Amino acid sequence: MSSVKIRNLRKSFGSLEVVHGVSLNISDGEFVILVGPSGCGKSTLLRMIAGLENITAGDVIVDDVIINKLPPRERNIAMVFQSYALYPHMTVRRNMAFSLKLAGKDRAEIAEKVAIAAEVLDLEHLLERKPAQLSGGQRQRVAMGRAIVRNPKLFLFDEPLSNLDAKLRVQMRAEIKEMHQRLKTTIIYVTHDQVEAMTMADRIVVMNEGNIEQVGLPMELYYRPQTLFVASFIGSPAMNTVEGKLSANGLFRFSRGAEINFGDASPRSGGDKDVVLGIRPENINTRRQGIPIGEARIRVVEPMGSETLLSTSVHDETFVFLDRDRQEFSVGDTRVLFAEPTDFHFFEKTSGERLA
Repeated sequence: MSSVKIRNLRKSFGSLEVVHGVSLNISDGEFVILVGPSGCGKSTLLRMIAGLENITAGDVIVDDVIINKLPPRERNIAMVFQSYALYPHMTVRRNMAFSLKLAGKDRAEIAEKVAIAAEVLDLEHLLERKPAQLSGGQRQRVAMGRAIVRNPKLFLFDEPLSNLDAKLRVQMRAEIKEMHQRLKTTIIYVTHDQVEAMTMADRIVVMNEGNIEQVGLPMELYYRPQTLFVASFIGSPAMNTVEGKLSANGLFRFSRGAEINFGDASPRSGGDKDVVLGIRPENINTRRQGIPIGEARIRVVEPMGSETLLSTSVHDETFVFLDRDRQEFSVGDTRVLFAEPTDFHFFEKTSGERLA
């Protein structure tokens, strides 16, 4: 296990800077996930840690040693790629053993480490197969096994589940998390899928346009996002957001004049302030619990088994809510939507910062 410190890390391609002074501390044995939309800089940051991209400025420190100038082979870091990168002519056993063979390890040590990794990843019955005879999930486990046998200081995962179908992704999420719990390794994992981040990470790092928006526990980011970007990105279905004005006495006014009275439950705005109001779909109800948002006209009904996802129009704004009461809904029906005052989020419109 190893700790990682990233200090004011920057990356430029010519005159274009894509990572803007990122700093982050990762503890021994921690599972940290970098999440964000395509192009936010998360994979570039991972590749700088691995030594696959040159660092423009700043430092990467592993166990108190600056590794900026070390070539990748001397960093003792294992990386698992999206594309598996297995040797097609080699068996699973030989793929997993290859790096140890190159390092000059003896046969007994290689056999022992391959056997341990195969047991951890349930690959014992596949050791004599070649990659073409494996499913996508099995190939990804082989790629993970190839990393495990090296006993590296640090594991890096670059969107390893993107090529898998939805059901297999769920299975592999559980397997990677179980592997981490058994090996107690330090993992930095990159994904654009916020569901992966929420279900797997000890801590999540949300990135946007080369900057870190927020770092925190999954539930901390979900229940108390510090920026409008984090609020909108974390959660599925996404948080409802609507622009309006918040008065000093807690009255929120929609752009078309409708109002919600929050009273003492609203932030102290100090006068009319342009804000963005947020409410998560699962926090909305039709049971008259909380304060009224307004009368909603149902536009789309999506049955999902244990719950129903409904897209509605309220005060000419779109609100999505989840119904778990198994009510009957039809397109064109109207319902009054309610929510508890403490479940609303307020963000400053210009900066996107959360209002206290």
